[in-house]
Amino acid sequence: MTDCPQERKATRKFKIGKKQAAIAAGVALSALTAIPVLATPGSGFAPTNLSSTIFGQQHAGASKPGIWGLQMQMNGRTLVGVDKVTVAPGGQSGWHTHAGLVMISVTSGSLLWTDGETCQTRLYSAGDGFIEPAEHVHLVRNASASQGAEFTGVQLRPEGTAGRIDANAPTNNCGL
Repeated sequence: MTDCPQERKATRKFKIGKKQAAIAAGVALSALTAIPVLATPGSGFAPTNLSSTIFGQQHAGASKPGIWGLQMQMNGRTLVGVDKVTVAPGGQSGWHTHAGLVMISVTSGSLLWTDGETCQTRLYSAGDGFIEPAEHVHLVRNASASQGAEFTGVQLRPEGTAGRIDANAPTNNCGL
């Protein structure tokens, strides 16, 4: 032991009895098991990767003056992936987001896309396309309970990030 009171305090051993140890273990275990799982898993949602590649820094553009134009700039390494997704009748994606944007083309059936911020739902049918913004929570559902649906998605996201990021359901689950 030392003569300094602060050093004596620091070197004391903390002792607890068996009863206190059992209570502490119970509290710790219940804290681990009582945490609700807030992310919502999908069902009947089957993605298949058709291709993916990594591009380095790019700046490209194309245009037809007065009619059409496109500018694209990628800072850093970007994964470009193409997926085909089959959605079973009544299937849904679960609430999720993406690290980059996803360009969707509905190839068969109809999809309901629900925005996790506004809870607005849009219907997209075969031949329709739309863009899912980066880091925007949403849910995709098959609009039919009896027919399947399919779409292709082209993802542009930072290399090394997940293609899908599970998200918590909005507080009211958008009434779904």
